[in-house]
Amino acid sequence: MKVLLNSLRSGATSLAETPWPRAGANGLVIATRRTLVSAGTERMLVAFGKAGLIGKARSQPDQVKQVLAKMKTDGVLSTLDAVRSKLDEPVQLGYSNVGVVVEVGPGVSGLRAGDRVVSNSPHAEIVTATRTMATRIPDAVSDDQAAFAVVGAIGLQGMRLAAPQLGETIAVYGLGLIGLLTVQLLVANGCRVIGIDVDPEKCRLARSFGAEAVDASAGADPIAAAMTASRGRGVDAVIITAAAPGNEIIHNAAQMCRKRGRIVLTGVVGLDLLRDDFYKKELSFQVSAAYGPGRYDPDYEAGQDYPVGYVRWTQQRNIEAVLDMMAAGRIDTDSLVSHHFPFAQAADAYALLTGGGPSLGILLDYPAPVESPERSVRLGAAPRGGALAVAGAGNYASRVLIPAFKAAGAEIGLLVSNGAPAAVRVAKRFGIGEVSTDSARLLDDTIGTIVIATRHDSHAALVVRALDAGRNVFVEKPLCLTIEELERIEAAHAASDALLTVGFNRRLAPMVVRLKQALAGVTAPKAMVMVVNAGAIPADHWTQDDAAGGGRIVGEACHFIDLLRHLAGAPITSLEVTRIDEAGERPDDKATITLGFADGSIGTVHYFANGHKAVAKERLEVFAGGRIYRLENYRRLTAFGDPRLGSQRSLRIDKGQGAFAAAFLRAVAGQAPPPIPADELFEVSRVSILAGDLARGGAPASA
Repeated sequence: MKVLLNSLRSGATSLAETPWPRAGANGLVIATRRTLVSAGTERMLVAFGKAGLIGKARSQPDQVKQVLAKMKTDGVLSTLDAVRSKLDEPVQLGYSNVGVVVEVGPGVSGLRAGDRVVSNSPHAEIVTATRTMATRIPDAVSDDQAAFAVVGAIGLQGMRLAAPQLGETIAVYGLGLIGLLTVQLLVANGCRVIGIDVDPEKCRLARSFGAEAVDASAGADPIAAAMTASRGRGVDAVIITAAAPGNEIIHNAAQMCRKRGRIVLTGVVGLDLLRDDFYKKELSFQVSAAYGPGRYDPDYEAGQDYPVGYVRWTQQRNIEAVLDMMAAGRIDTDSLVSHHFPFAQAADAYALLTGGGPSLGILLDYPAPVESPERSVRLGAAPRGGALAVAGAGNYASRVLIPAFKAAGAEIGLLVSNGAPAAVRVAKRFGIGEVSTDSARLLDDTIGTIVIATRHDSHAALVVRALDAGRNVFVEKPLCLTIEELERIEAAHAASDALLTVGFNRRLAPMVVRLKQALAGVTAPKAMVMVVNAGAIPADHWTQDDAAGGGRIVGEACHFIDLLRHLAGAPITSLEVTRIDEAGERPDDKATITLGFADGSIGTVHYFANGHKAVAKERLEVFAGGRIYRLENYRRLTAFGDPRLGSQRSLRIDKGQGAFAAAFLRAVAGQAPPPIPADELFEVSRVSILAGDLARGGAPASA
């Protein structure tokens, strides 16, 4: 199957061959028949890509500030690597998709194979959607019409927030696709509508839909026109659907409103509001979020609907309402279609979109799908026996793990991920021969070693399957999320001859290696203090979910527990956790973990999410035998009382991922012992799980 991708670096659009996605438990696989190109959103994305670095910086000043702050903490080279990697990521365009369901997940009800649906999925021959993100299309609505339903829902949500009543005068500022659909919905609602734009043709269309139109390009005064249309009272509400720089539109909207009028923004305009504009009239202002309640809520988008008695108009129900209006003949979309392009010629559609020529609704038409799903795509030669496979193509896998293994000389024969477009890009970049969405391919006879970099809740099952099949396993932290999972892994490891390691790479960071060497001559117990400026993560992020990510101590603080275990060189014998209790806040991302070791050493991990990002993320101090060693973000190591070590600096952060991958491959080849003994992996994982339980305030699982 083919997907349409856009380059953030160059702005170029291209079609890429990718394997079919999988539905998942609560999802659908949909064969696309029609998609609508969003003239506003997609034109802005393509224009951003085509701009030079200076243009990109000017359009994203807040991002520039973040980059400069990162340079101060992480160094110039590490920051430039991160920026280049971000610009190299392809973006899937599109959010108005019409297709036919071809696969239904076991948790989905109300839809079946063969149903026509509209969703906010991108431009691609085969897409996925959850039940709440896909809406059945009435038989009376054609594919061409339905392609406008998502855009229509954006207008409808803005209209709902403006709360127009029959007989009110409403101004629609901006007559693109959203604006023209909003005009029709307002007219159907019994409102007097004024459309404002700088395009005479769009003004003509607005008039044909029953609105009065103000052509601002011809010198017409939109404020005066609004006052005339409203019999001198001022309009009751303004819905801004325009995309324009500057603050003129928001100022004009306030000027044309009556006292206590309403302004709703669904577009993108300058928002330097003048107090007098709003104060004297007591105006209300609200920004509309896309299609309605549910958008940007991870639970809703994953398939959990809102009860209709409490949230009447969700994203899906707004789209249903637009489709019903289309079926009743109350919305004209035929007049909005300016061009049709075959999907194979999508690049021509975007050339038209960004070339300045006249266009409005551009539809992409898709070929009939192949009858059998193609879950794998071959990009190169088949791997030799014993090749390495990677499960997961997320940011960490693509930016860190895969480059580290390739630099260490690994032959990566297979990349498995349901994020197929990103996976194909990564595979092409690193010469990986096959991309698949089928996890069963990980146990192919040609695969000898598996690198697991998927979501945390999948780690344990994948590790056990791989060990049972005799595959060597590198799993990115955490090893697992519960004591029960850990016990299953220990049993599988004991019954297997395969090698197992966890990506506790900080052990082999160059600065940590030097620190460990310096501590080799110290026989006295050590006191170690690790301070982690972890930074806040939104409460709805998957890593914060106990079932999906395990929380931040199990998911990330395990790194630092392992690092102190490594430097102590002795088993952990005691554990205490002290946390900050804040109402409504996660209890396990602002905590102090205190460890005792068999040799009398002690260690403390201060894991805090309530700091400031201007300070480097990780700092370690070790007090031992009359000396103090200070390690700052793996870029600077300073010794006090040890003249042999002195002070050492690096231009970039190196947390040891490259060295760790190389050490693991040497162990797989039988040239070296495992980078971490298995009993230490299990020990650190057990302590991390117990620490997470304690931080959440529950009784720890039995050790």
